[in-house]
Amino acid sequence: MASVQKHANGRWKARYRDTNGKEHARHFPRKVDAQRWLDSVTSAVVTGSYIDPAASRVLVGDWAARWLEGKANLEASTHGRYAGILKTYVFPRWSATRLVDVSPADVQAWVAQLAAGGLAPASVHKVHRVLSMVLATAVKDGRLPRNPASGVDLPRANPAEKQYLDARQVDRLADAAGPGRLVVLVLAYCGLRWGELAALKVARVDLLRRRVHVAESVTEVENGRLDWGLPKSHARRWVPLPRFLVEDLAVHLAGLDPDALVFPSTAGTALRVSNARRSWFDRAAADVGVPGLTPHELRHTAASLAVSAGANVKAVQRMLAFAWPSIR
Repeated sequence: MASVQKHANGRWKARYRDTNGKEHARHFPRKVDAQRWLDSVTSAVVTGSYIDPAASRVLVGDWAARWLEGKANLEASTHGRYAGILKTYVFPRWSATRLVDVSPADVQAWVAQLAAGGLAPASVHKVHRVLSMVLATAVKDGRLPRNPASGVDLPRANPAEKQYLDARQVDRLADAAGPGRLVVLVLAYCGLRWGELAALKVARVDLLRRRVHVAESVTEVENGRLDWGLPKSHARRWVPLPRFLVEDLAVHLAGLDPDALVFPSTAGTALRVSNARRSWFDRAAADVGVPGLTPHELRHTAASLAVSAGANVKAVQRMLAFAWPSIR
């Protein structure tokens, strides 16, 4: 039931009951204002776009924290990345803002500020996406009628040009890498992700059949903690091992326990990409004329080298686990 009534103090009280039977009321100095507000609320109830005012007064910071806690499906590395984005970019601006007070114009201004502050366009896209996902969940939960982060103009992100090395460049990089020589060769010819290489154990290298079983991955997450789990997309697979690497790997693995890591750090733990880049990879890349090369780009190189050697596209996809969830 909805109505507008005049109080003894001269103000007008508009009241209504929501879809759950809860009564809401507001007071206005003029009857026309009270009726206009009541009409708009009644229309929202009838059309199904009604939002409980109390539900939309939740702070963005509280709702975002709740949203992140509920993302149990995320890999540890993704969860850590979202947590970092919230802490660094979202909370400083939006933590104390109520959901109902977030407007498209404010989100647009925030995005512009991020870009003007020097954040790379691709990073601006990622930061905006996290806020948009938080607000989209609020819409789904009936706390907002629409997502105020939708339709915001974002800076144009030009995809970084991938670097592909040829076999000669790979050999030079491996020679310049010193203790990382075999790491470079395995990445460049087997197409493993860094986490898959770091988690590779001796028992999973079959030198007789010249193949490697990729069944585990390790990722560095928040506070330097290592998270062990399945490869990305749960893509356990067998990867062919080039014949010319068999002898070197046989020498490298001689006498090692089957459960030992193939490429441990000097401390005997999983090899972290940040440490490897700092100690030898970045220096080697600069020495051979490819500064800025990343270990992940050796995965692109592996695809290029395989195709150049005559492998078909599907075989390369299986090797890299681009399309198949499991290859046994």
